Amino acid sequence: MIIAQISDMHVGVEGRLLYDRFDTGACLSRCVRHILQLKPPPDVVLATGDLVAEGSPAEYRRLRDLLRPLAVPVYLIPGNHDERAALCAEFPDHAYLPPPGEPVRYCVEGRAIRLLALDTVIPGEDAGALDGAQLDWLEARLAAVPSQPTLIFMHHPPFRTGIRCMDGIGLDAESAARFSAIVSRHRGIERIVCGHVHRAIQARWHGTLVSVCPSTAFQAALKLGDESFEWSPDEPPAYQLHCWNGTELVTHTITVTGDSYDS
Repeated sequence: MIIAQISDMHVGVEGRLLYDRFDTGACLSRCVRHILQLKPPPDVVLATGDLVAEGSPAEYRRLRDLLRPLAVPVYLIPGNHDERAALCAEFPDHAYLPPPGEPVRYCVEGRAIRLLALDTVIPGEDAGALDGAQLDWLEARLAAVPSQPTLIFMHHPPFRTGIRCMDGIGLDAESAARFSAIVSRHRGIERIVCGHVHRAIQARWHGTLVSVCPSTAFQAALKLGDESFEWSPDEPPAYQLHCWNGTELVTHTITVTGDSYDS
């Protein structure tokens, strides 16, 4: 099973550059075209939050158009830049999504890897959290078939990356602690995949591997210990592939260069 992951697309309305620099729609389009050329193609695509820039209906309509060429199932979750109600309203045919406004948590079964989506969004905040109801739901799902290889996908990473400006708006410590206890009890979790930080990052965490996907829009400069955020001037858009071979989940990071990055 091959899982493509795209993250932090920050799609804006047509003709508007993010930070007067990044044509995020063109960057996503280039990554989608790259995914379409993969042989073999992925079985599914995960989009792990910050799907659009400001959460407007017009942005989600453009996102839908940009993702339309993908012939495989696309599974969406929100990030701190998203608006749940607008997201769910624009994708009514995605039956896994809840009614507009409710937390976007769901389970995808029937494949070699079970996919569990968590919603870490705190409306109006950049930091993330997992409430008790969602963590109870997660534990029940994991316990139902404990031997099933599982990938959990969410927006905010549960660990500290060392990039202080992003760690300050990461997953809150209380819910991360309870989440870690659940992860420690379930050996079938092959990977937790996230976004938010705009860099490829991996960490061994409570018995599994957490992987942070880079952005299809722009990467964050690697400034360990620095409180300020800067984008990286020389790292192109990227996405990840998680490849299950029956016994191991192997992750590849793919960079996608092109004129869209230089806009």
